[in-house]
Amino acid sequence: MNLRGLFQDFNVSKFLIYASLLLFSVLLALRLDGVIQWSCWAVFAPIWLWKFMVIVGATVGAGVWAHNPRYRAEGETCVEFKAMLIAVGIHILLLMFEVLVCDRIERVTSDHVWLLVFMPLFFVSPLSVAACVWGFRHDRSLELEIMCSVNILQFIFVALKLDSIITWSWLVVCVPLWILMSFLCLVVLYYIVWSMLFLRSVDIIAEQRRTYVTMAMSWMTIVVPLLTFEILLVHKLDEHNGLSYVSVFVPLWVSLVTLMTTTFRQKGGNHWWFGIRKDFCLFLLELLPFLREYGNISYNLQHDESEAFEETLAAPEPLKIAPMFLHKEVEIMPSPGRYFDPPPKLCIDTPD
Repeated sequence: MNLRGLFQDFNVSKFLIYASLLLFSVLLALRLDGVIQWSCWAVFAPIWLWKFMVIVGATVGAGVWAHNPRYRAEGETCVEFKAMLIAVGIHILLLMFEVLVCDRIERVTSDHVWLLVFMPLFFVSPLSVAACVWGFRHDRSLELEIMCSVNILQFIFVALKLDSIITWSWLVVCVPLWILMSFLCLVVLYYIVWSMLFLRSVDIIAEQRRTYVTMAMSWMTIVVPLLTFEILLVHKLDEHNGLSYVSVFVPLWVSLVTLMTTTFRQKGGNHWWFGIRKDFCLFLLELLPFLREYGNISYNLQHDESEAFEETLAAPEPLKIAPMFLHKEVEIMPSPGRYFDPPPKLCIDTPD
């Protein structure tokens, strides 16, 4: 494990989102099961923290942009700044929806219909479509915007179901969600097939094989538990099973934990959040120099038979001493063909 690579490829924005969703889902499951009696405003505390960090980060970034005009000529700075503004606009609409949801739940005698509560999401979807088109033109990754744009029909069905305008079962209400999950299952199948082909191929290097196998395992660990959670939740809402909400939410937690681990290999993120203009981990290492010592450490957890051979090669060689006298070594090579024993030495005595 190379800590330096983890620092350089860590995506702190996605990690914050997945961690907030994980903590919120835990509190929500406990609230639905009656284990905790907190208000919805307290249960949504991780969501408020997420939105607070987004708004503060965008405000600081906009201030740095306004007070330093020279930064605007650096590479794709304008594109990143516009992407940050688009993300902030979508997050503000999501914040309005979350506030309306908490107000609607806490006020038992509220006159707000659910269609009015979902109104910010109805505005988020077309805005997300425009953001996706802009992102594709400028080669930007917009995962949240894609999820909001493809779920517009699902938002409408859920709002109508909560207002009792339609009396369908939740299994039918979630048909747009099943279509989306079918597409994700095809993506998982695609990665599994390609990883199997690469494992059997002799022309692919080991690094590429490892990359495709890791991607296939990651997608499978994300999509399969997520689909399991949705099926269990729909059956729970339709009163087809007696499972607790904690048991229903366990597969979702597995998916979120897997997504959190993938953020350590997803280099990216907008550099204009909080006006740091660089990767968050590099900024953190410059702010706290004592962390550099740990960032340059690598660990090898693999152990095989080749380690003994490597240790043998790494052993210190004996000290070589140069000869004190130069001498010429003569090597006698046998001539090709049949070998004959040399004749005995003759001693001839000569008379005095």
